[in-house]
Amino acid sequence: MASAAAHPPAWLTFDAGPDAEPAGPDVEPAGVVLAGAVARTRAGLFDALATALPLPDYFGRNWDALADVLADRLDTGPLTLVVRDAGELLAEEPPAQLGALLDVLGGVAAIGHAPLRVVLRDHPDRLPALRHRIATAMANRAPAQPPDTH
Repeated sequence: MASAAAHPPAWLTFDAGPDAEPAGPDVEPAGVVLAGAVARTRAGLFDALATALPLPDYFGRNWDALADVLADRLDTGPLTLVVRDAGELLAEEPPAQLGALLDVLGGVAAIGHAPLRVVLRDHPDRLPALRHRIATAMANRAPAQPPDTH
């Protein structure tokens, strides 16, 4: 699956950021910003997303619930998620958890009423390792199945 590594899906982009320095609020791409450092675990990711978006109180903090609330969020308009220090994203979890997140995001991007864009931002020196980690996770995941909307 070399092509998967060379070409991420349209909803996913990598960004080295301006001047390769840690970004402040004035230089982030437009969107909801998450710090990868607080999303090193599934629980941290779910908490960060619940705060940043904000997600409803009934959000169940599991992958299916995330797919549901993100799809609902896309009913209100486009969404861009910007993950700073993206190499930290789910770093304390088994690799399959990153694959599960990518499955959720890909599935939601495929069925959303508005576009979903995910920007993975890190220092240029760390981008090759991040690209490899994402490509590996995507190559090892099951094909995304859009949720049944009936």
